[in-house]
Amino acid sequence: MRIGLDGYPLTEPRTGVGHYTFELARALARAHPADQFELISPKPFNDYVFAREPIANLSFIKGKSSAIRGHWWSVGLPLYAKRAGLDLFHGTNFELPLWNRRRTVLTIHDLSALKYPELHRPRLARRARVRLPLAAKLARAIITPTEAVKREVCLRFRLKAEKVTAIHEAPRRVFQPLPLHQTLEIRKHLGIENDFLLFVGTLEPRKNLLTLLKAFEQVLRHTSWRPQLVVAGGEGWLMDETFSFLQESGISEHLRLAGYLDDKELRALYSSCKAFIYPSLYEGFGLPPLEAMACGAPVVATRIPALQETLGDAAILLEPVDVDGLARAIIDILQSEDHRKVLISAGIKQVARFSWKDAAKQTYEIYQQVASA
Repeated sequence: MRIGLDGYPLTEPRTGVGHYTFELARALARAHPADQFELISPKPFNDYVFAREPIANLSFIKGKSSAIRGHWWSVGLPLYAKRAGLDLFHGTNFELPLWNRRRTVLTIHDLSALKYPELHRPRLARRARVRLPLAAKLARAIITPTEAVKREVCLRFRLKAEKVTAIHEAPRRVFQPLPLHQTLEIRKHLGIENDFLLFVGTLEPRKNLLTLLKAFEQVLRHTSWRPQLVVAGGEGWLMDETFSFLQESGISEHLRLAGYLDDKELRALYSSCKAFIYPSLYEGFGLPPLEAMACGAPVVATRIPALQETLGDAAILLEPVDVDGLARAIIDILQSEDHRKVLISAGIKQVARFSWKDAAKQTYEIYQQVASA
């Protein structure tokens, strides 16, 4: 088969969807050398996609878009797909081309823009409201990262359960425990102290950073502990309330805003933090806490359906806006090395349940069903 995948997520610094697209495409190509896989985008790809060892049957295709600017999904991609003779197209990022609906697969990572439009840029929320129901209808098959999102998708779009398949994602292989002494150089370069808590995620309201900052303030105010809080992630949107709290709270001297970090830097921080904190209000899967677990970090996260499914009993799970509970959980981890070791061991066992090889196998089975329909 000749299979096209949406390469748009690989034209910018990678976040969750970009990691999903890249790792899935590489796992598929390695597992099926007789097939041809193409990542297709109208924009130039980010340099990181060419840094990994090339795979002979995986290509990066930049489509011609100058004459059809703004009409990639309705004109540019359908024309390319027809000329290239694609047997199937996989929209890995909520979108599909308007062609041959019998041979399209769509990944819906979550319904955040529909369920919580106030937490997103208005333009993105409007686009999701208009385009996502159409894409869900056009797709021959839909993939979600968890059973939790599958239930939401079936209910929201009134789909039969057999059209939607939940396929778990996985941490990338680069995320493995790194000895503490090997993290020193990177931490020194980033200005990170020995005792620190870690948050990783795009700075947007859905990630609920404000709750973590309030809990961190309680830790500083009510205990003698003085850990550093490291926030790693690219700038997002609608964070005025969070930044106002930062200015008023007086915790800035213990806070390190590290910005977007590469995998080498993230591995070092995951491997050396006292705890990884992930207070998200809503997730479709939740890769950062699994990446942290893979590197041997104890994890504190929120008790929401997707994270309950992926993290199981291997993390401390709290209600999303429980500031007091989060503060107590942080203090407990700082005080009890035994508790840290229990969480670390449970996390490494939990991560072993997920692999991109398994995700690719299940995804390819969906491709075969769609192609033969």
